[in-house]
Amino acid sequence: MRDRMNIMVVDDELVVRKSLLHWFKKMGQEVETAASGREALRKLKSIPTDLMFVDIKMPGMDGIELLRKVKTDYPETSVIIITAYGSIESAVTAMKMGADDYLLKPFNPNQLSLLMEKVMHQKRLLSQCDYLRGRLKQMTRFDNIIGESEAMLEIFRLIPEVARSDSPVLLTGETGTGKELVARAIHAKSKRCQLPFLAINCGAIPDSLVESELFGCRKGAFTGAIHPRKGLLEVVSGGTLFLDEIGETSIKMQIDLLRVLEEKKITSLGSNLPVDVDFRLISATRKQLREEIQQGRFRRDFYYRINVIQIHLPPLRERKEDIALLAQHFLAKYSQETCKHVDRISPGALALLQDYDWPGNVRELQNAIERAVVLAKSRTIEAEAFGFINQAGQPANEGSRSLRQVEKEHIAKVLAECGGNISRAARVLGLHRSTLHRKLKTLGLRQA
Repeated sequence: MRDRMNIMVVDDELVVRKSLLHWFKKMGQEVETAASGREALRKLKSIPTDLMFVDIKMPGMDGIELLRKVKTDYPETSVIIITAYGSIESAVTAMKMGADDYLLKPFNPNQLSLLMEKVMHQKRLLSQCDYLRGRLKQMTRFDNIIGESEAMLEIFRLIPEVARSDSPVLLTGETGTGKELVARAIHAKSKRCQLPFLAINCGAIPDSLVESELFGCRKGAFTGAIHPRKGLLEVVSGGTLFLDEIGETSIKMQIDLLRVLEEKKITSLGSNLPVDVDFRLISATRKQLREEIQQGRFRRDFYYRINVIQIHLPPLRERKEDIALLAQHFLAKYSQETCKHVDRISPGALALLQDYDWPGNVRELQNAIERAVVLAKSRTIEAEAFGFINQAGQPANEGSRSLRQVEKEHIAKVLAECGGNISRAARVLGLHRSTLHRKLKTLGLRQA
């Protein structure tokens, strides 16, 4: 918790506002003033405020009514009531309604310093409690998998059941639906949770290196093998192996992996000595593997071996009731990470998010919220923050162009904004780096 706070002084007397403004500025604080309760509420909509000093007696909306509204709409904002000696009773009432303290008129700098120290200490304690609560929640939840739709509730029910066995699991679903999060949750709930979880993207390792990466090699096994190295299948032994994009593996690699799953042994390149391995396999794919089998690109026997238990993760467009929950979760996450007081999404912006189909799924939504928080100029995110969506819930400026053309132009624009950095562009687009490489090739886009 920082020692510098955003303060708002609300008092209809100009001399009081100027006096407190002077003292707080002298103390190095950020200060705003308001001459009435209504002006204060207007400013609160756009100005992050940690602490308010509110005069109890003001024309129109008095301090008690303002306190009630602030505690309802901005509960994280501390409020200190300013009162005269004759209004102690009202100050006590305000304290019962949630005021953090009261300041008697006339006041002096020593009183202000003591109050500030007290409020900052309280906020430090609350910040620590929030952090610990967040850590506890992370330890007891399904590893950041968010959802309240029927489809997600069913997945939440399946995770602990699947975790109790050692059977291979196949996770299916589009890119960005959270397949790796589900794999990690299964591992976290299993008897192997204290041992390694190793995630490998099969589409990200060149064919020439797959065998040595997975099985390891002895010194001199091939050109460039100047040191012996353990394979990833040996490293993960005892834990859980997550093979993402399993549909990208070659036929030869499928045969080798099938043998490992059957025999529970591996032999590194350049060696004749098998090594025992024991791991739980979880695979994931965005492809229709049955179609891949029909096309001769995927082995039927390997498919049945990895597909003992199948869990399908629906795309975000099929569980739109989760969008608001996800958006609020990511808003809180990035607001905390960026230390910005951005805690609201306007109804118009939320409606826009819920109407959009999210081809990049949860990952695309997450990146959209992160960008909106980073660029936010007030505590509320408005619809304008999501300029890539039009009012019809479609990519902006789509017109009559083909989806391929829209996708091509959007990727080219993002890539240019990222200075040709593939990793950064992939993150913004909600795609894996290897997926973006494939799209660039398919769409005929040249890398910078």
